[in-house]
Amino acid sequence: MTLTCFKSYDVRGKLGEELTEEICEAIGRAFARVMEPETVVTGRDIRDSSAALQEALHRGLVAEGVTVYDIGLCGTEEVYFATDHYGAGGGLMVTASHNPIDYNGIKLVREGARPISSDTGLGDIQAMVEAGDFGDAPGGGRVEVRDPRPAYVDHLHGFVPPEGLRPLKIVVNAGNGAAGPTFDALAEKLDAPWTFTRVHHAPDGSFPNGIPNPLLPENRSATAQAVVDAGADLGVAWDGDFDRCFFFDETGAFLDGEYVVALLGSAFCRKEEGAKIVHDPRVIWSTLATVEGAGGTAIASRVGHSHIKKIMRDHDAAYGGEMSAHHYFRDFMYCDSGMIPWLLVAELVSRSDRSLSEMVAQMRQDYPSSGEINFRVSDKAAAIAAFEDAYLEQAQAVDRLDGVSLDMGDWRVNVRQSNTEPVLRLNVEARGDRALLDEKVSEISALLSQH
Repeated sequence: MTLTCFKSYDVRGKLGEELTEEICEAIGRAFARVMEPETVVTGRDIRDSSAALQEALHRGLVAEGVTVYDIGLCGTEEVYFATDHYGAGGGLMVTASHNPIDYNGIKLVREGARPISSDTGLGDIQAMVEAGDFGDAPGGGRVEVRDPRPAYVDHLHGFVPPEGLRPLKIVVNAGNGAAGPTFDALAEKLDAPWTFTRVHHAPDGSFPNGIPNPLLPENRSATAQAVVDAGADLGVAWDGDFDRCFFFDETGAFLDGEYVVALLGSAFCRKEEGAKIVHDPRVIWSTLATVEGAGGTAIASRVGHSHIKKIMRDHDAAYGGEMSAHHYFRDFMYCDSGMIPWLLVAELVSRSDRSLSEMVAQMRQDYPSSGEINFRVSDKAAAIAAFEDAYLEQAQAVDRLDGVSLDMGDWRVNVRQSNTEPVLRLNVEARGDRALLDEKVSEISALLSQH
């Protein structure tokens, strides 16, 4: 039996077909045998199926003698935090994040909230679940309800010193996902002169306002309009398990992910002299200019959380960011968080005499970019080969860290295969020339679409 719910970094699948309670119970047993933890943290998002799948994980873990710390409805980062905070041997978060409503999944970490991928334990777990030959269960485990949120809130408050902050109006959109209660706990004790307008705030597993995924343009209007209506200084929106957050300036305009990485990189350069900032290789020029201009060092990593976290640990980097809205922090176990970024961006605006749109305007002008464009092609290798045949000889520099990146001097392009989907991803950026950018995007898109 081959299970299609096992991916490179996590478990995800269609309910009742690719992912069932029986499979989750087996994953609990296999996690216990492969990782050999004494204690494990579990949590869940708001999806209607998540509580039952979490209970199935508990059955498997308890059968193998593991003590489970159940932290209930939460965000993925709260499982990361609790795993480290309680000194647990691993963590399992039941969530499908921004996937369709008939999907669910599990995100897994080992001790210290370190990532697990297909080559660091997840493949072994998959093989054991597929074999299904567990034999007798030793038993002896138990489930304890724990609440790490007060400690989590205290830890996050440490990222933003309250002195000298000016008042702000901030719109927050939880998308009816898990973010609402966690945000409320954070805001209640936040020592800052900020007021909040809440949109789609109550957790609701039926997602009456659509699946929370602000990366999709059609999902942005509610936040954008609320910012304009409230006269707010910025807007923040999260996905379902709030491991990603997205930003809107005071005009309601959406901030592209690469500019957020540049902003957060510069924030850490202000906090830490010579800070090392890790970024993905898709769109880099605005981050390089901003970080190096602030006295920091920018370091490229392959796309994906396990790669980013390893490079950050290797270089003692303060922050790592992906243009897909994943942001990682050394002082948060090198894990990604969707709550820390908005605190830092709000702090930037609160300490500045410039608006958020003004902070980003120069980057947009100097380094316009295409945003990520996806292509479903029948032959990915042939498409990449055709791309290289057309452009490789013209390139001033070639980088194969992740896919192929070509620096053409006044424009730059990255083409790569997705780690998680059967698509090619295209990103193009230019130096101050929007017309050139549009020309190259059209040109390369036409070439890739032929395959």
